Amino acid sequence: MTAATHTDAQRRHDPSVRGFASDNYAGIHPEILAAIALANGGHQISYGEDDYTAHLQDVFRRHFGERAEAYPVFNGTGANVVALQALLPRWGAVVAAETAHINVDEGGAPEKMAGLKLLTVPTPDGKLTPELIDRQAWGWGDEHRSQPLAVSIAQSTELGTCYTAEEIRAICDHAHERGMLVHVDGSRLANAAATLGLPLRAFTTDAGVDIVSYGGTKNGLLLGEVVVVLNPDAVHGIKFLRKLSMQLASKMRFISVQFEALLTGDLWLRNASHANAMARRLEAAVRDIDGVTVMRPVQANAVFALLPREVSERLQKNYRFYFWNEHTGEVRWMASFDTTEADIDAFAAAITEEMAKLG
Repeated sequence: MTAATHTDAQRRHDPSVRGFASDNYAGIHPEILAAIALANGGHQISYGEDDYTAHLQDVFRRHFGERAEAYPVFNGTGANVVALQALLPRWGAVVAAETAHINVDEGGAPEKMAGLKLLTVPTPDGKLTPELIDRQAWGWGDEHRSQPLAVSIAQSTELGTCYTAEEIRAICDHAHERGMLVHVDGSRLANAAATLGLPLRAFTTDAGVDIVSYGGTKNGLLLGEVVVVLNPDAVHGIKFLRKLSMQLASKMRFISVQFEALLTGDLWLRNASHANAMARRLEAAVRDIDGVTVMRPVQANAVFALLPREVSERLQKNYRFYFWNEHTGEVRWMASFDTTEADIDAFAAAITEEMAKLG
């Protein structure tokens, strides 16, 4: 390649700039980058027949049990769409919290792409209970009603709360007694494990969960999630549904090797524990600022707060974050694996300064 045609890539952002909008804003953990480079040599069979994807099965079985089957996909929406399709017939419906990601943040993909019906329930904290499930779990055999045949919960939830292992077991027992299956949207499953101090299988496989969408992107990966089948007897056609849903990676080794690096040691837990700790640091720093109200328990890596809209809008000029509730002005601040104590302290100081301007 001549000098006339060669163009060097250039860094087009300031790497010192941090935000609190989403853990998806963070970059790739250095150990994950190194793993990708390790896999980047020679040729490997495409579409999941590579050595890294084969080894990944053992990695996930160590965390979720000997019957676990791992199906890498590109993203969280794809993981949820594939997982729910694998549980349900075409006339099936899913009971979920009204605030669930599958209901409010996936552009209708579960219903449009998977062709299933979501039956949602209002919850005070983002968590379903057996009693709340029963508000929608009825009408079996009635051809005029989509059949409620699955329950989907998020761990941690969209409101930053975590289910205990006992709460998930109660949901699974209740659902299974009614002939329903249970899916866990685990985009932040590692954060929940860090909070609970439990191994991943303790509140999934051992609690009776049938299938999990396991998240990596929010925990330091470049891209990639994994549909983890915990109860192979409960799912059908997932191999074909992954392709049908446009989630079959041709160079799958580069997704699989990331999860191998994440889960073989304790990187998954280190990253999640750090993000959780940074969220707790932020909550502690702002809870005594006059005019700032922390709205929900900080149980993972999210802080929900209410403060004057004008203050939030001024802060957003230097720190990216989202309004969670446009009507009330509630905001959400997310910590990531690479959030530093200095990031938190600078943000908290900025909040204090802006609040002081109100007099």
